[in-house]
Amino acid sequence: MIFRRPRRFVLFLICIALPVGALHAQSAQSPPASSSSSAKHVKKPVAMADSGINAGAVTDAVYRNKTLALSCKIPPGWVLRTDELNAREEEKENATEAAAHPASSAGAKVLLAAFSRPPEAKGEEVNSSILIAAENAASYPGLKDAAQYFGPLTEVAKAQGFTVDEKPYEIAIGTKTLVRGDFHKDVGSRVMRQSTLALLAHGYAVSITVIGGTDDEVEELIDGLSFGVGGK
Repeated sequence: MIFRRPRRFVLFLICIALPVGALHAQSAQSPPASSSSSAKHVKKPVAMADSGINAGAVTDAVYRNKTLALSCKIPPGWVLRTDELNAREEEKENATEAAAHPASSAGAKVLLAAFSRPPEAKGEEVNSSILIAAENAASYPGLKDAAQYFGPLTEVAKAQGFTVDEKPYEIAIGTKTLVRGDFHKDVGSRVMRQSTLALLAHGYAVSITVIGGTDDEVEELIDGLSFGVGGK
């Protein structure tokens, strides 16, 4: 049984699941960080503090993480906001949570945050995105498998206005078996579709969340995931 929900993940999911208009409004409060960049830009891998998971790197529009043996294709023209989201959450954490709740966010990290357009670029379509995050499994007392992870995850999704499409189910991608949950949310005349895949690895709960405007778009993003030796 999972007794509590770490605050850090809630912040991650809110960032990725905000409606397009709300995301623009939030971003307008502060200028785009210099870390936002094209998916073609090369990011050097950085080890996560106090963890056995490497942060991975993006090269030629492909995110690779050797520790997780994971690779993820990033569509052409998408922008990276990984560093920006991590910096934003760390700033909030240092200001309001770290001193009072040091264990609730220990080891939590966004590994990849990629969006179809930058936050300042308004558009009528859903701002499609890919978010890969890792959280210390110790933050979830009683967590034994990835299916249990969807208890608190579903709670957060519902709080953000998402509807559960069906119960979480297993899905095989390459050498790994993950648990997948599908959600949708009406945003004006559009429908935002979200799928989250989760697995436990190296003492961490790893989640891969994709958002798109159609089921086909979500499936295309998931098809860009691959698990194998060394993330190749």
